[in-house]
Amino acid sequence: MLENLKLALESTAFAHLTVGNIIMISIALTLIYYSVSRHAEPLLLIPISFGIIFANIPADVTGILDPPTSTQPGGLLWYIQRGLFMGVYPPLIFLGIGALTDFSFLISNPITVFLGAGAQAGIFVAFMIARMMGFDLKTSASIGIIGGADGPTSIYVASRFSPELLGIIAVAAYSYISLVPVIQPPIMKILTTKEERRIRMKEPRKVSKLEKMIFPIVSIMTIGLLVPKALPLVGMLMFGNFLRECGIAKRLVEASSRYILDSVTILLSLSVGSTARADNFLTPTGLKIVFLGVVAFATATASGILLAKFLNLFLKDKLNPLIGAAGVSAVPDSARVAQMVASKEDPTNFILMHAMGPNVSGVIGSAIAAGIFLSMIK
Repeated sequence: MLENLKLALESTAFAHLTVGNIIMISIALTLIYYSVSRHAEPLLLIPISFGIIFANIPADVTGILDPPTSTQPGGLLWYIQRGLFMGVYPPLIFLGIGALTDFSFLISNPITVFLGAGAQAGIFVAFMIARMMGFDLKTSASIGIIGGADGPTSIYVASRFSPELLGIIAVAAYSYISLVPVIQPPIMKILTTKEERRIRMKEPRKVSKLEKMIFPIVSIMTIGLLVPKALPLVGMLMFGNFLRECGIAKRLVEASSRYILDSVTILLSLSVGSTARADNFLTPTGLKIVFLGVVAFATATASGILLAKFLNLFLKDKLNPLIGAAGVSAVPDSARVAQMVASKEDPTNFILMHAMGPNVSGVIGSAIAAGIFLSMIK
């Protein structure tokens, strides 16, 4: 009887669980609790967490990650992960984001482009620190992109440069995006005065439909020619945006912004979570990446604010420096945080629409930064 019980136990996944698996499953459960209780990026963190759980119930037993062989089909998650490692999911995410995004705030006040670009300093600072810590060029670039607070772009670069680290990079990126309301406000308050946080900005001018239609086309042509490697991301972003603004492709807009975006988000997030296995996550390298992600994100927030303060030295119509923090591409969370901090100083001061300018500019900026890395690092 005891022998039979022993054989039965050995046939289950319990016999193969490691301490690392238990830790990773605990992390996943913590992320689920945080996401549900705080309403923090539930569309991302919940499927990522379930992917972590799937991958850390010993895959040697479940077979869920097994590649196909000449006699057996592969595991479910192995097939789902192909879109991740082949770089298909991130551009499709950008298609949906483009179909949802209103670029009129950026078009109406082009100077906010500089704030979105300035916030990308976090990417390059983290890249240089990673190099000093001993990471190679490709891994340093993959880590640095976390500073853009752009999950799909982080995944896109990591899938090409450091697929073995994709899980920790992606989980770190999305975790920090969900922590925008926690990380950014203290930095905003340290780097600005009460008077600066109360600055009122002029109402944005009304942007014509023609301008909205021209913008994505000009962006594709300009960025595609200058930074060709950024085209898969920027091109799909602008394609989705043109569908939105032309006004005669409503079915395609709905498909891009709902059905494709939601479906790909589930597949991408499950894939990301399933790469976060204990054997490649709980390592000194993994802990360094988590630390560098914080550095990248904080630097990006600070650089956007400081650039806004610098521009105010020359501008007649002053910028509220808080909108500089929205230069990270966590759309629209960082713009909402800028509004929240401004409202605490003056409940009648509405800067959300101004913050959306650098916010959407940050999406473009992080994609361009990714294209630069992909072009220059071989």
